[in-house]
Amino acid sequence: MPDSFERAPGSETDGSGKTASRNTAPASAESIAQTAEYAAPEMERSVLACVLADPDCINTVSMLLGVHVPSKEAAQAAPGKNAGGTFERNARIMFRDPKHAAIYQSMLEVYASGRKPDLLSVEDSLRRAGRLEMVGGADALLDIQTSIGSVANVESWCGVLRQWAMLREMIKACSNSLQMCREPEGRDIHQLLDGIEQNFFAVRSDFVRSEIKDIGTLVFEAFQYFAELLDPDKKIEPGISTGFPDLDRLLGGGLKKQEMVVLAARPSIGKTALALNIARFVAMKSVPGKRRRSVAFFSLEMSAEQVAQRLLCTESKVSLSSLMDRSFNVEETHKLSTGAAALSGANLFIDPTGGLSIFELRAKARKLKESPEGLDLVIIDYLQLMRAGDVSSRDGRQVEVSAISGGIKKLAKDLDVPVLVLSQLNREVEKTPNNKTARPRLSNLRESGSIEQDADVVIFLHRDRDEAKESNREAARNGVESLLLVEKNRNGKTGEVKVNFFPSLMEFRSITHKYGEQDIPAGMKQNNEP
Repeated sequence: MPDSFERAPGSETDGSGKTASRNTAPASAESIAQTAEYAAPEMERSVLACVLADPDCINTVSMLLGVHVPSKEAAQAAPGKNAGGTFERNARIMFRDPKHAAIYQSMLEVYASGRKPDLLSVEDSLRRAGRLEMVGGADALLDIQTSIGSVANVESWCGVLRQWAMLREMIKACSNSLQMCREPEGRDIHQLLDGIEQNFFAVRSDFVRSEIKDIGTLVFEAFQYFAELLDPDKKIEPGISTGFPDLDRLLGGGLKKQEMVVLAARPSIGKTALALNIARFVAMKSVPGKRRRSVAFFSLEMSAEQVAQRLLCTESKVSLSSLMDRSFNVEETHKLSTGAAALSGANLFIDPTGGLSIFELRAKARKLKESPEGLDLVIIDYLQLMRAGDVSSRDGRQVEVSAISGGIKKLAKDLDVPVLVLSQLNREVEKTPNNKTARPRLSNLRESGSIEQDADVVIFLHRDRDEAKESNREAARNGVESLLLVEKNRNGKTGEVKVNFFPSLMEFRSITHKYGEQDIPAGMKQNNEP
């Protein structure tokens, strides 16, 4: 909804065509609640359509509309709790149309029973409750289901419904307060004031969930986490390993939940290759006693087929260019088959949607999070190709990038997963003397300073870009030395990590440390002398 509440279609007008004045308060709060001006019927219908079209949306919708749906096991463990009454009240508050409220209530009841609220399940629930004919029958449900083309905007629609519902409840509170003042019924002014305050506090309590926690609880949780982290039997990892041990140590254990990690570089340096290396390692690493981690790779620049080809060639240690120009040795076909077999078991999901909006990203990531495979890491390639969705082009690209950056950070916190987002650098780094070797800085992040502010970690990929050097045999055998520059780390150290890049395989590898004379302790040197 926009910043102001606009008059909905069907508002009453006076004889001149102007909107009738609302200066006179209605007789009761109930009459206000029935006024169509304070609702968005089509928005209500669209939210219901999202759930019927994609039942997995119910978790997102119920959370955004302010109701906790207990699991089937939890409901059985606490049968005394009246979940049905909670569902009915929440449905009546959020949906002004009684038909829509009845449908939503049935969706919540179906979901709480351990089933998905699809068309047939909701229809059956309404029939058993004797409400199917009231909502218009099975045909009405089918019409609702087919009324939208995509569920990508379900979060913004739910936000609009919450605002309208809050406005209706505020009007009720105002009407009740006015009625109390007109008919005090023996209450003094202080009692009236207390009653009015309670009316508005009840509205706030219904719509604003407190996130405030006392320090005692937080300290206890932190101490318990550290104790488990230090317990060798627990085998708890502080973060998700990137596959580069030196980088993991610098980050304090790898990619951590709720963190936005920015990987930035100029074009053709290897951002996508490095991101795919990390995605492949995370998705294929086996953790004893646990399921394999799931990775979502959103590729706004390359097709899903191109990403898969890169992954297969890197895993098989086969040059993609040798396959394309047909110089590939057919006798090494077994490498491809072995790599394909290894990759096919990975929980790696690729979405090649171009021009992805932040709303579409959130919807797709939430759906994966709620799937049986779950979601452990989100990778976006790359930020500047995304759209904000709710920001006008007149606001400027910098405002739009700020909105995208803030949306990605919120996604990381909401889904409790790390988000690795690739970013371009501006051309200022190329204007410096010795631009081939000049190291990037935080100010070189392209189009918005908000990226630097929102990010928990900023990593620059840097190397001397020399095509002649990359194409020689030495590079193919030993790789091209590159640097991972950790320039910002909100919860850890900054520094640099050396890695080798193998251009033909599009693969980065950790540099194996070779011990030299300088690494031998002084005491051992003396003991080894004849």
